[in-house]
Amino acid sequence: MNRVVVIGSGGAGKSTFSKQLGGVLGIPIIHLDSLYWKPNWRKTQPEEWEKTVAELVERDSWVMDGNYGGTREMRIRASDTLIFLDVPRLVCLYRVVRRAIAYRGKSRPDMAEGCREKIDLEFVSWVWNFPERARARILEQMEQFPEKRFVILRTSREAETFLAEARK
Repeated sequence: MNRVVVIGSGGAGKSTFSKQLGGVLGIPIIHLDSLYWKPNWRKTQPEEWEKTVAELVERDSWVMDGNYGGTREMRIRASDTLIFLDVPRLVCLYRVVRRAIAYRGKSRPDMAEGCREKIDLEFVSWVWNFPERARARILEQMEQFPEKRFVILRTSREAETFLAEARK
């Protein structure tokens, strides 16, 4: 594994898992949230974002976490492995609330500076509806790339087992 895409709902554990996997593999970690968002939660313009991601995927090795459906295919094409953290929505919501409390009034390490942690109805709705809105698209998209390694991890135990196997 040299180029790994990690996707999943908010609160699924993408950043934590990516950090751990990057450490195991000894390759750089790219948190897309830290590059996409500008201070005060301003979005990067689409043309600029596509250019940024196109440059990132050219690197020799990486673990890249984030959803960003508009650039997902580009990232998948450049990757050798896609890991989908298909975590139950209640677990994701619990983690989102826990994270909001832990980082209240601060930017978390995997987020852009100036983006203080927040939780709002729009984000909660996105997390809650992720299984219906995004899961099928992700699975369909992976069918288009049978040559890629595709891993679905549903629990913390499965993630730990995967990391343990990667250490070997």
